[in-house]
Amino acid sequence: MKNMFQPLWRLLRHAWLDEDDTRRAIPPELLDRLMRRVAASERRHGGEIRICVEASLPLAALWRQGRDPQALRALVRARALDLFAQLRVWDTEHNNGVLIYLLLGEHAIEIVADRGLNPHVSTQHWQAMVGQMGEAFRAGRFEDGLTQALEEVSAVLVRHFPDDAAAPSGDRNELPDEPVLR
Repeated sequence: MKNMFQPLWRLLRHAWLDEDDTRRAIPPELLDRLMRRVAASERRHGGEIRICVEASLPLAALWRQGRDPQALRALVRARALDLFAQLRVWDTEHNNGVLIYLLLGEHAIEIVADRGLNPHVSTQHWQAMVGQMGEAFRAGRFEDGLTQALEEVSAVLVRHFPDDAAAPSGDRNELPDEPVLR
């Protein structure tokens, strides 16, 4: 019986959640701490990191995906890819931007890495990272989960794109450090 109503509950949950819920999950003081952590991370490597936390998916997209859990995972991934493009994470000089995406309505996490970083990191490695972070997010410990995600992505970027001290400091930060809340 529960499976029969799951699509309806999902639609209602996403209809109910909005940007106010995102701001409650990520209050201003946490937003500031995350921004400072992104900036500190980017001083250690040549990559760019964006964090995006979104309350819910568009209802029309949810309606189309129906009951299929695979379709829902694909929809969350597609949304993360769309935001990766909208936030211009792909638009860095060395194609080494990374988006950490958290969807509150599904407690779903996606990491999207640009084409300059992908050859260095396997899909299984990204999936393992996401799996480890999921526990904190499901428990509502958003700061812990996002900090862990940031640290793990930073370690990958430090390993594959170490800081170039010779680069002019004005050229280093190509994207805003502040997380995006939707």
